[in-house]
Amino acid sequence: MKAIVYTEYGPPDVLQLKEVEKPSPKDNEVYAAALNATDPTTRKGEPFIGRLATGLIKPKSTIPGDVLAGEIEAVGKDVKLFRKGDQVYGFTGMSLGAHAEYKCLPEEGVVAIKPANMTYEEAAAFVDGPLTALHFLRKGNIQSGQKVLINGASGSVGTAAVQLAKYFGAEVTGVCSTTNLELVKSLGADKVIDYTKEDFTKSGETYDVIFDAVAKSSFSRCKSSLNQRGIYLSTFPTLALLLQMLWTSMVGGKKAIFAASSFSWSSEDLIFLKELIEAGKMKSVIDRRYPLEQTAEAHRYVEKGHKKGNVVITVEHDDKT
Repeated sequence: MKAIVYTEYGPPDVLQLKEVEKPSPKDNEVYAAALNATDPTTRKGEPFIGRLATGLIKPKSTIPGDVLAGEIEAVGKDVKLFRKGDQVYGFTGMSLGAHAEYKCLPEEGVVAIKPANMTYEEAAAFVDGPLTALHFLRKGNIQSGQKVLINGASGSVGTAAVQLAKYFGAEVTGVCSTTNLELVKSLGADKVIDYTKEDFTKSGETYDVIFDAVAKSSFSRCKSSLNQRGIYLSTFPTLALLLQMLWTSMVGGKKAIFAASSFSWSSEDLIFLKELIEAGKMKSVIDRRYPLEQTAEAHRYVEKGHKKGNVVITVEHDDKT
């Protein structure tokens, strides 16, 4: 089968299209075609502490990619939850391997039947961002009627967070660039702030939850914009944030929170998101699509930091593989 392979950390050029052995499902695994959104940080081996899981010197999993959507081609003999022909979407975890024509997953993993009203591309784009946003908003104990600000509201996590916060009944303010204001409004944001023209931390407005979906701010900077018992959420665990988490957990008032999200994801979360999609409460946002052989180019685009929603890798199957 065709797959993107990398044997060392580095720039997009380390990603090479190669023919590799097609995997066979074990007794408890499903066999799915892959459609994946890119994650350049894993390719670069960043942050360095992450290499404790991905490989200290070189990648342990040589086929990148951790989200997918596709049709099950075969199942192991002990599989009960899925059958051949099921259309699924999911998260591979630390095994990666989604940038390929085929990928095996355990049936008890983070995998579920994809939303009926979504294409494979839309479903693949509706895994990482929405699961991350759902995890953090739950950690922030989001409640109906709260004022919530999403910093980075036009990215993969941000576009999902705006929609989820609205679903949970919050009054949502989205922060993004000029070109993305209309997109964020269309997702349900009650207010939008153009960060190129206005600093939300200096507006005098206060919020119950500030979710920094792009980790471009800090608890110290946002503290004055939080209500007395407000919560600051960030997707990136800096040393300063970890220390602030420890300190604010011991004292009353405003809290700083980070929690590694992917380790707690479940198929139940995917099913919850599926129900929201099918009910018309959420939608997938795709900026660009790249064929598998242009994965390196897709990484280059993502690294520019200006994508709207998600970038998807499309996989065409070769019937001879």
